[in-house]
Amino acid sequence: MQIDAIVQQTTTDLVVERITQMIRNNNLAPGDRLPSEYELKKCLNVSRPVLREALARLQSIGLVDIQRGRGTFVGSATSLANCVRLIRSAVTISPQELRIYTELRSAIEVQAARQAAERASESDIAELAALLEQLDDDELPYAEALEIDFRFHRKLLKTAGNPLMQNLLEVIYEFVLTQMARTTPPQPKNHLGRRLHKAILSAVRDHDPDAAERAMRQHMEIVLKRLHMRTSS
Repeated sequence: MQIDAIVQQTTTDLVVERITQMIRNNNLAPGDRLPSEYELKKCLNVSRPVLREALARLQSIGLVDIQRGRGTFVGSATSLANCVRLIRSAVTISPQELRIYTELRSAIEVQAARQAAERASESDIAELAALLEQLDDDELPYAEALEIDFRFHRKLLKTAGNPLMQNLLEVIYEFVLTQMARTTPPQPKNHLGRRLHKAILSAVRDHDPDAAERAMRQHMEIVLKRLHMRTSS
């Protein structure tokens, strides 16, 4: 007999779920304005940091569009169509489940970093460097930064030259993006993440597989540590 486990949700998870329900229950269309941050905070009875984390997560999966100086709007039709499964995952995946998938991701990416360092061409290195150059912009919208971050890791796996590892990352894509949304600080505060990505790139550029493995392992250990802190809080 199979019994579904009870999903443990944080306050942020609940806020994500409530805002998602509000959009659905009120039949809001792409481009419709959402209540102000003050109104949402008051209605949901949560702190500003919790609300902002929830909105950032919803923006990362395309459900909302936060426009500085204008407000928060329902995401575009394309974004809404593409993020249905991810919305469900973001509010139903428990931190424990997410840790398991992140451990799998870590095993894949540590090996991929080694192989990328061994096999990277000049064009591969140039593409990886261009992605990290985009991530150096503090004004980059959070959702866009997450997508560029994922593209960097996807490119590493492609450079590693193992189709099975690439396929595995795509299979767990929604879990990876959910994990990123839960563990990646906003752009102006993500200095450590940028430094670790640059260390990975440097090792790949030098064709040093040991250094690439160390840099990726350190990166994934920090991700797992942040997930553990969320589980314990």
